[in-house]
Amino acid sequence: MPNITLSIPPEVYRKMEEHPEIKWSEVARRAIVEYLAKIEAEELESEELLSLLGEKFRKELQEMPVEKYEKALKETRDGEWKRLSTTPAS
Repeated sequence: MPNITLSIPPEVYRKMEEHPEIKWSEVARRAIVEYLAKIEAEELESEELLSLLGEKFRKELQEMPVEKYEKALKETRDGEWKRLSTTPAS
């Protein structure tokens, strides 16, 4: 497995040292994987996504006011990012 080097501020490193029971490389590895998944999910073509969700969803989406859609999308993205970024390391 390839290795990478991260630079972090000294105060963050001191706090990390207070928790030797945590495998920090695993925390970083998971964060990178989760962030890549988020990026890739955002890159999914809209037509491809609509076909996966089905015709009923497409019709409901077309009837939804744009403001309601934008609010729901923001809430969904924020919630998913929060869920992914707070996943505990094992």
